[in-house]
Formats: sequence, structure tokens, C-alpha cells
Amino acid sequence: MRVLFTTSPGLGHMFPVVSLAWALRAAGHEVLVATAGRTQGHVRAVAQAGLPVVEVLSVDRATKAFALGISAWMKREGRGVAGRPDWSRQVGKELARGGGGLETVAPMYGPLSIAMSTKVLAVAEQWRPELVVHTPLEGAGQLAAARLGVPAVEQPFGFSRNDGIAPVLREAMDRAYRAHGVAGLPERRISLSITPPSMRGGVTADWPMRYVPFNGGGVLADWLRTRPDRPRVALTLGSEVVQWHGELGPLSWVADVAKNVDAEFVLAIGDDVDPAQLGELPENVRPAGYVPLNQLLPTCSAIIHHGGSGSTMASLDAGIPQLILPQSADQFINADAVVGRGCGLAADGAVDTGLMTRLLTDPGPAEAAAQVRAELHAMPSPAEVVPRLVELARRTS
Repeated sequence: MRVLFTTSPGLGHMFPVVSLAWALRAAGHEVLVATAGRTQGHVRAVAQAGLPVVEVLSVDRATKAFALGISAWMKREGRGVAGRPDWSRQVGKELARGGGGLETVAPMYGPLSIAMSTKVLAVAEQWRPELVVHTPLEGAGQLAAARLGVPAVEQPFGFSRNDGIAPVLREAMDRAYRAHGVAGLPERRISLSITPPSMRGGVTADWPMRYVPFNGGGVLADWLRTRPDRPRVALTLGSEVVQWHGELGPLSWVADVAKNVDAEFVLAIGDDVDPAQLGELPENVRPAGYVPLNQLLPTCSAIIHHGGSGSTMASLDAGIPQLILPQSADQFINADAVVGRGCGLAADGAVDTGLMTRLLTDPGPAEAAAQVRAELHAMPSPAEVVPRLVELARRTS
């Protein structure tokens, strides 16, 4: 079977599909990823995961298309935040207050999906996949599946509700649908669910699948092979917060707070970020550059992060308490899910010693995090989902 994966730009959208793609390849199926990056390194990072990739849009064109989508959305829906430098943060808060559905921001991705659709359709027509797997806000994959008459499978990446996205995105892409002679969405559409049962909030799951973290590869450093004698706390802002804002503002408290806490803090903030902007760091803060979370977290007692889906899900998989400092997008949704389940804390401002001490000493979040980890690990693995995908493709062939 041939399976085409399509994703929106950004590692937070791209990395979650890697484990399922691996599972399909290990079972003898062919996979191909059609995507675009928000930086020059994004497409390369997927290729370095061992997957064949087609870059369907240059970084410049992807950036312009997404900017066009934001501008159009602002004129139509963003009257309350247009012109505000913190508009993305305010939209993120609104999404969380509105129940976590992303359909209200799906039109932002319309121009980007249209721009990607020409080459995605060309790849699909030439390669002839029997199944298309797409991320929630990527519309070209669904268009390709409808054009070829094959099933479309949505792979989510966090705790947002995605059930209302497809028709909204299809409407935003009407020009592309008409240009390719496609009337509507694929007849067969299935959604995977990576949400642990106790965190679904009453939403019925379609096809449960265990989230298996992929955060990139790396050479395992000596200090990562064992737990330290005192608690280790991971600090990360994911792949995009620093990239787009160029600063470590959400972690500005680290130098003042860490020196008063008996723990080792690991700054996993990337190789292109200068930790000196945080001031003089105490001896118990280790600037570590880029460290894949799935290598770091097994040695940690807790993590502090921005609430990105990859960081949130990797932390749940590791079974450790989280302190989330949400900044924008779906990060407030993820924070609410973690706090609501009791497996972590959230802060909308600076972190102080009391909050840090609570994260490391309160047994409640640690117990809840261990329970959620057990739930996740009891869900069907990507390898166990593969036969269902094969059957889905056969029923429509």
C-alpha cells in the first residue's frame, strides 16, 4: 500500500506523523511525505527521520501564503485583536475559552493549503497513493484524497478539537476545489485520536492511537544516560516560540529562581539561542542547546515548557509533572487539559520559588502524570493501527 502524508509547515505539525510513517514502512508499505517548512531546516529534519519527502512549497512562498491567511482572517474575524502585538496570545486564550475547537482559525490556513495544493495534487496524481494521512489544518491532502477517491485520515497533534475544521477549510479552499474539478471532501474520512481516555472531555474518539514521541535524533550525551542525585527539570520553549520571537522572555525568571531550588535545570532551547540573555546563570542551570525531549525527559522529575503539543504530549508520555507557560495558538488548550487532569500546573506570568517548589514536591501532579502515562501506553500503538488503515484502503479500492 502507498500512503501519502501531508502536513502544515512547522515541526509541531510535521514531527507527530513520523511514528505512524515508520510503522507503515516497518510493515512493508510505501510512504511519502509532501510538506513545506517554515524555515530551511524543517523539510530536512523530516528527511533526516529517514522518510522520503517532497517539498511542495518554498519557505518564502509558504511564509507569504500564511501571512496572507492571517491578514484575511484579521479583516474578517480578528477585529478585537487586529493591530495588537500580542494578537496570537489573545487568540490562543479565546480558543481555550471557546472549548478548544480550531474551526474559527482554520481559514488562516486556507491560502497556505491552496498554495500547497498544486504540487500536492501533482505528486498524488503521479504517485497514486491508496490512502492520504494529513494534519488537521492541512487542506491539500484532503483535496488530493477526494480527487483520487481514496480515504483521508486525520492525525491530530494535541488537545484541540478538530471535528469542525474540515468543512471550514474546504470552504476557504473553494477556488482550489473548483480548479481541480472536485466537489467536496473525501467520501471516507477517519480521524485518529491520541488523547488519553481521561483527558478527552466527553469527546468520542474515532480511532485511538498511542502517541509515540518523535523529537528528532541526536547523539546521547553521557550526562543523559542516568538520573542525577537531585531532581532534574527540563526547560524548553519548543521549536517555534524562540524562532519567531527571538527571545527567551517566558524564561526570564530562571536565574533568580533556580538558585533557590535544590534541582538541576536543563535549558533545552536550541543551538541558535544565546542563553546569556537570561543573565548570569547559577551553577545548577545547564545550557544544553538542542536536546530531543524523548532523550531528556526519562531522566527528569518535571518539565517547564510553553504548552506546544509536542512538548505536552512527550511530557505525558514520560509521566512527569508539567508547568506550562502558554504563549499562543493551541497552547492554552493544552494547558487547560493538563491542569484539568491534575498532572501539571500553568502560569500566565513569572514563575517564583513557591510555584517551582510545588511542582517538585506536590505528590498530586506526579501521581496523575503516572496514571496518564499508563493510559497512553495502553492505547493501540501505531503498528497496531496499521492493519486498520490497510483494511480502510481495501474497502474503498
